[in-house]
Amino acid sequence: MNDVRFPAGHRKADTLYHQLAEELAQAIVSGVLQPGEKLPSIRKLSAQRRVSLSTVMEAYRALEDRGLIEARPQSGFYVACAHVLNVPGLTQPPREPSEVVTPPVLWPYQASELKPIRVDFGLAILNPDLYPTQQLQRLLSQVTRHQPRLLADYGKPVGDMELRRHIARRALAWGGQFEADQVLITHGCLEAINLCLRAVTKPGDVVAIESPAYFGLLQMLESFQLKALEIPTHPQTGMSVEALELATRDDRVKACLLLPNFSNPLGCLMPDENKRRLVELLAGRGIPIIEDDLYGEFFHRGERPRPAKAFDRPVEEGGGNVMLCSSFTKMLAPGMRIGWVVAGRWQREIERLKFINTYSTPLVLQQTIARFLENGGYDHHLRRLRRAVAEQVSGAVDAIRRYFPAETRLNVPVGGYVLWVELPAQIDTREVLRDSMAEGINFTPGELFSPSRSYRNCMRICCIETWTTRHEAAIRRLGELVQQRLARAG
Repeated sequence: MNDVRFPAGHRKADTLYHQLAEELAQAIVSGVLQPGEKLPSIRKLSAQRRVSLSTVMEAYRALEDRGLIEARPQSGFYVACAHVLNVPGLTQPPREPSEVVTPPVLWPYQASELKPIRVDFGLAILNPDLYPTQQLQRLLSQVTRHQPRLLADYGKPVGDMELRRHIARRALAWGGQFEADQVLITHGCLEAINLCLRAVTKPGDVVAIESPAYFGLLQMLESFQLKALEIPTHPQTGMSVEALELATRDDRVKACLLLPNFSNPLGCLMPDENKRRLVELLAGRGIPIIEDDLYGEFFHRGERPRPAKAFDRPVEEGGGNVMLCSSFTKMLAPGMRIGWVVAGRWQREIERLKFINTYSTPLVLQQTIARFLENGGYDHHLRRLRRAVAEQVSGAVDAIRRYFPAETRLNVPVGGYVLWVELPAQIDTREVLRDSMAEGINFTPGELFSPSRSYRNCMRICCIETWTTRHEAAIRRLGELVQQRLARAG
């Protein structure tokens, strides 16, 4: 029987729509409801179950997200005909810390015999058309026209106060308990994480990470000569708090680096209760948390998930153990490279490191983004961006279900735009990549996301462009290449 359980981070035990969705999901998996069979209308099911129309609609939406049902225009909802893929299980990385030696990330691009990339599922960089480039250009022109001296101003190392206020104000929506002067502006999220690692670790220290983990973070650990302790992670609920509790019973772990909201590459969303437990656990053991919330705004529906920082106590109350890092890079302006960090009890050290590292972040770019945030355009842009990303992910998920082997495992994330695909154990995705790159189709092989070179049978698919027949054909071809490799393996 296929595992169709809904992600715990998306579930509340007392939610009627979830109970209804679970009942229907089990009916589909058990065969009571057959592929292609029409479901009751929203109004009819509402009357039958004596629940609200919105409850039925939410249940149907949840089933759509899992790929169990599909909406047909002017007709209604039907049991999906595509086969349902199992969700990958909890990862099982090595139990001991390892030196981080990352392979070359760009090696596929350096092979001269390969064709130019025509469909790129490899880089987590959204299509430029999804960004409000023209509005930002106009604002940049206004800022430089009205304040020409900004181009001759380094700005303060901590950043522009207006932008810092906007960041603190927006955090109130998820329970952020920090003031504007506790926000420090950086060159993107990576500099923020860089500063945090430098503040709390030294060469040879052990850092607990999710497994798999974003290869850019692994490269950073390698450059600082830090060891990585991979913690078992579930594609739906994130890092195992139980495994982390066992791993931190001695004093070898000096920091924990993780993405609780729509992690890259798994796409998992840690439930709030797990975030609370994790924050309390590591605060009690004096282990700082470096939280990368880069994808937190990319929820596909519902409300923005809370960062782990929401469960951290203020510094003045003995808290401040979570160092929250994020940026506007993925959401608004990749070329501007504006990020930020709320470093809690390490704020003064982070300010010192920022001063000696890059001194400041371009003031004119900070003020341009601040202007965009103040006129309401940002929220409008985010709504449009989320819809586009959710549609792109849906297209890719549907194609993978249709064209990849039935043994494939796939988690359908409820946010972000990356998919983690687990193939049969005998498949080496490096070999599949060589085949696909010869035809101009790129993706990222799984071994790049582990210092122990695990996950060789996995791949990351990035859904960065409007879904078209060209992308569908590329996924179909990837599925064929995997099938060919399976046939050769016997």
